[in-house]
Amino acid sequence: MNECYYDKRMDFFYNRTKTDTADEWTGPQLIGVLCFGTFFCLFIFISNSLVIAAVVKNKRFHFPFYYLLANLAAADFFAGIAYVFLMFNTGPVSKTLTVNRWFLRQGLLDTSLTASLVNLLVIAVERHMSIMRMKIHSNLTKKRVTFLIISIWAIAIFMGAVPTLGWNCLCDINVCSSLAPIYSRSYLVFWSVLNLVVFFIMVVVYIRIYMYVQRKTNVLSSHTSGSISRRRTPVKLMKTVMTVLGAFVVCWTPGLVVLLLDGLKCTDCGIQNVKRWFLLLALLNSVMNPIIYSYKDDEMWATMKRMICCSSEDKSQERRSSRIPSTVLCRSTDISGHYIEDGIIQGTICGKGDLGDKGNS
Repeated sequence: MNECYYDKRMDFFYNRTKTDTADEWTGPQLIGVLCFGTFFCLFIFISNSLVIAAVVKNKRFHFPFYYLLANLAAADFFAGIAYVFLMFNTGPVSKTLTVNRWFLRQGLLDTSLTASLVNLLVIAVERHMSIMRMKIHSNLTKKRVTFLIISIWAIAIFMGAVPTLGWNCLCDINVCSSLAPIYSRSYLVFWSVLNLVVFFIMVVVYIRIYMYVQRKTNVLSSHTSGSISRRRTPVKLMKTVMTVLGAFVVCWTPGLVVLLLDGLKCTDCGIQNVKRWFLLLALLNSVMNPIIYSYKDDEMWATMKRMICCSSEDKSQERRSSRIPSTVLCRSTDISGHYIEDGIIQGTICGKGDLGDKGNS
C-alpha cells in the first residue's frame, strides 16, 4: 500500500520534483511583479464590473446573449480574484504552503479559466443558433439561460476541484508532475487535452459562422446598394473573427501545451523557464475580453461612459441607436450579425416571416 503525504508542506514536493520556486524573487523584482499584478487585477475588476453593470442597467441588453456576456465578465472578474490569491502565495511562499492551501490556489485558477472557456463556447453556440436562423437574438428563454449559466459554473467548479477530490499524486509521488508538484501527470494530460479539444470546437463553430455569413454577403452584394457592401465587407468580418480567435490562441494555447508537455514528462522542454510567463499570458485573456467583446459595441461603450461620468446623455442618442441593434456580436461574429440585420431591414435576406421573427426577438 502506497504511503500518503497529506500532512507534508509543499517544500517536500517541490524539493522532490526539483521545481524552482523562484527563491531569488526578492527586492526590486518582487516589487515589480506585485505592482504589475496589482494594476493587472485592478483593470480586470473595474472593466468587467462595468460590463456587468452595463448589462444590468441597459434594458436593451436584457437578452440571452448579453446575459452570457455578463457571465463571461463575472468569470473574468473571478480570474482576477484567483490571480490576487496567487500573487501572495507564489515565489518563496510556495514552499511554506500546506497541501490544502496549494490546492485552493490552483483550484481557483483552474475554475476561473474553465469558466471563461466554457462560457466562450456557449456564446459561440448561441451565436451560431441565432445567425443560422437569421435572427438578432436566439430563442433561449431566461430559464434556459439561467440553467446554462449555472451549468457553466458547476462544470468550472468541478474541474477546479477534481485534483482535490482524489486525482492527485499525494499517495503515489512517483507520478507527480513538475509544474504542479502534487498534481498527477495523467490529470494534466486530461485537463490540457480537454481544453484544447474545446478550443478546436470553438474554431470550427466560428469558421462555420464566417463561411455562412460570407455566402450571404455574396448574395446581398447582387441585390442591395453598394453602401451596405462597403460597410460590411467579408474582409472586415474576417478581421473581427480572427481577432477573437487570435486572442484566444495567443493567450491559451502556449500554457495548455506546456501543461501537456509536463504531463507527458518532457524533461528537455525547458518548461520551468516559461511557466510564469505563459500563466500571465493566459490570464491576460481576462483583460482582453472586455476590450474585444464589449468595448467595440457602441451602445455598450456609451452605457459604460455614462456610468463612469455619472451623467445622463440626451435620450435622442438612445432613440437614434435603437434603429441599429447593439453590435456586441463582435465577441464571435459581431459584424456578421449586424450585417445580416441590415439585410433583414432591406428585406433582401428574409421574407415576411423573418421580419416577424425580428420583431419578436
